[in-house]
Amino acid sequence: MTNILFFTSPIGLGHASRDVAIASKLNANLTFVSGEGAARMIAEYGFSVNDLYRHKGFEVDSSGQLKHAFKWIMDYYSYYKRCKEIAHELIDTNTMVIADEDFAATSIAQEKKVPNIVITDILQTRFTRGMLTSTIEKKMNKAMKEMIDKSTLVIIPSYGDDHDNFAYVGPIVREVNADREKLREQFGFNRKTILVTIGGTDAGLFLVKKAIKAYTRIKNRIDADMVITSGPSMNIGFEGIRNFGYVKNLHEMVYASDLLISLAGRSTANEASVYGTPSILIPIKDHFEQEENAKRYGYTFNDINRLDELIIEKLGSSRESIMTSNGAERAAKLISNLIK
Repeated sequence: MTNILFFTSPIGLGHASRDVAIASKLNANLTFVSGEGAARMIAEYGFSVNDLYRHKGFEVDSSGQLKHAFKWIMDYYSYYKRCKEIAHELIDTNTMVIADEDFAATSIAQEKKVPNIVITDILQTRFTRGMLTSTIEKKMNKAMKEMIDKSTLVIIPSYGDDHDNFAYVGPIVREVNADREKLREQFGFNRKTILVTIGGTDAGLFLVKKAIKAYTRIKNRIDADMVITSGPSMNIGFEGIRNFGYVKNLHEMVYASDLLISLAGRSTANEASVYGTPSILIPIKDHFEQEENAKRYGYTFNDINRLDELIIEKLGSSRESIMTSNGAERAAKLISNLIK
């Protein structure tokens, strides 16, 4: 039986959430490799996981601006080299590697000539500006593209036309296993509920503070409560606002709520879209991936300055019907076809 290692990027919780959705559809023995909050989530879903990765998060100032992008690129490169050392110790010739934006593992898998599957939202990064810094990032992008092109299979969790080794499977989200009204009762959602969530790091603290200020200004005009999930790294209190801290089933909380306010991460946005929950998606300023995700839903960073009107507008809109999404099932089937 092939030894399957599933390497999950620990940057945020979005990678972990879609990877457990895929793994739950696989009839195979596998072991995850990740770190920190992502490893915790994976373990809570009952999977074996090696908690080995440690990374430095983005630095975001109090206004929501991404800071020191080039330094983050350099820190990421150091992190990448450490991850390659870890992957080298774990991967052998009897291994199949699945890597969700963990290109260190992909690199080692290709060096050892074993089957390797890439799961990714992005095909290049655009964090830096300036001739020197952008030149370095371009070289990193070139190396990433070469790895992607050489991969056995590339799974893209969005819609598109398959070609070469690319398979577009649609949104990959975890399944909701309970009725919405039962979930609302379980979470204590007695009135319309605004959920503010910022993923697995404290990079979105600026959005939490802005959302609370907006809610405070308009709460007498709306019949709604606000709740927060602040992730594993930011279990702090906010006066008059329930903070659930870290929850492993955030997708069910998204489904149960009446409005989502979130950073513009792909996985949370996909969950809101699939479950029919109206959403306000605010990107970190100059975070190219989040800005592109937000644009797909009609938002920009500047919308943070009109949260009052957006909250009132979105609370008055109707829920969409739950969309059928078989992205996890499609991804699992493609992976299963390659397992020996």
